[in-house]
Amino acid sequence: MSWAYRLAYRVGFTPWEHALGPRGAHFDALVETVAGPGRALDVGCGSGELSIRLARRGWDVTGIDNVPAAIETATAAAAAAGVAVRFVEGDVTAMADVVGAGYGLLVDFGCFHGLTGAERAAYRRQVDRVSLPDATLMMFAFEPHFRGPLPRGTDRAEIERIFAGWSVEDEVSVRAGFHAKWYRLVRR
Repeated sequence: MSWAYRLAYRVGFTPWEHALGPRGAHFDALVETVAGPGRALDVGCGSGELSIRLARRGWDVTGIDNVPAAIETATAAAAAAGVAVRFVEGDVTAMADVVGAGYGLLVDFGCFHGLTGAERAAYRRQVDRVSLPDATLMMFAFEPHFRGPLPRGTDRAEIERIFAGWSVEDEVSVRAGFHAKWYRLVRR
């Protein structure tokens, strides 16, 4: 999927960058349930919209994405917003060496749901390496019936299986032209 995102950023076709829309209220409500602010990691940060939202709330934010054009866009957007966010280029399946550890909040707006099975397992291992023992992971994902050019999606059962040792505390359905959910997981 990485090549598709690189191509999309190159030609300027990035509809997901403006997809938060009404789902932003869901995100803000979930952030309110997290003790903080502290250190936050935006996994697959894209243009940095969620990173910027968190930085405005006082979080010390790092964003990671494997698309150089996304990192450039995010860096410019944070500067224009007047917030300090550290953006790094890197692979989310090997992110610990790039972003470090000690994050109390991790945010994933559509990254995990597009990974292969092996990538999902590697992602999980990395999440454990970078997060604090009581960290929160907020994940936005398409439901699994999406196919074709869209990410393959995921559901609660798969998230609970892959993230054993984490507890799904909230599951918020989002119906805005497609079926998706926000999940809030807490590490136990």
